[in-house]
Amino acid sequence: MRADESILITELVQQRLWWVPPADPGVVVEPVLVHTFEHPPTGIAEVAPDVFIISLTEGYTTHESHLAQIDFTGWTPGVPVSPEVICSFDDPVRALNGSCLLGPNVLAIADCFAGLIWRVDLADDTRGATARVWLADDTMAFDPDSGVPPPPQPGVNGVRYGEQTGYLYYTSTAQKVFMRVPVDVATLDPAGPVQFVAAIDNADDFCLDEEAGFAYVTRHRANTIDRVPLAPRHGSEVRHIAGDPFDDTLVGPSSAAWGRGSDDHGRVAYVTTDGGTTAPPDGVVRPAALLRVGLDYPDES
Repeated sequence: MRADESILITELVQQRLWWVPPADPGVVVEPVLVHTFEHPPTGIAEVAPDVFIISLTEGYTTHESHLAQIDFTGWTPGVPVSPEVICSFDDPVRALNGSCLLGPNVLAIADCFAGLIWRVDLADDTRGATARVWLADDTMAFDPDSGVPPPPQPGVNGVRYGEQTGYLYYTSTAQKVFMRVPVDVATLDPAGPVQFVAAIDNADDFCLDEEAGFAYVTRHRANTIDRVPLAPRHGSEVRHIAGDPFDDTLVGPSSAAWGRGSDDHGRVAYVTTDGGTTAPPDGVVRPAALLRVGLDYPDES
């Protein structure tokens, strides 16, 4: 999400970056192709006003992964961009996935097939970076036997840092869990062991509402969005909030982000879908889409 309420979307299969203009509720708009990469793009994070870092990963077979920086300051739709590779990863990198900002010029990036989270420290001008393993845990492991045909089910997938609660939260698709890790506010390194929050299968990405105490998790192959309490020992309170009963609009939900409008946080989320490319629920693949999702809970009934 950009400050002007337009949206940048990475597209894995065709290796593209798209721009979607701001849209009023109920209005369908046309996306604009921004760039086609040499490697599939995955995670994207804003590290300075209108400066974005995009993860590029060849896949779990070649282990080739990079970070590219794009500065959209003053950019207008249709003008070419020039991504600058600022970091190339060494072993044990396998496949970069979700990413988020931990602190000023510090990123956390999930590696869904190495089963770990990377820490990336950016240079002051965001045009250089160094990477090291931030944390590895069994709950982040992928399932090597699940991919027929490949790729297999990823492990650690989405990552989001909750500055208010002081935890980095993550989904692990193969392990079917939603987890959290305490973060040291001074060093931005882990401050304790990982903590189990809830069991949830088919989880992909999510957005956080720390004030309300929930995460909203996209369940990619299950075609739902679930509300998950952020506090441990409340797993029985996980609820489907969209897609149950089945909704033809919500097929293959992948990523989620709050809008940037003044009243959007906790109320308006934007969700990407792949239309069921990975697992069409009835054998029919729909067009991929960007959805505007309004969340309103006047009571707990």
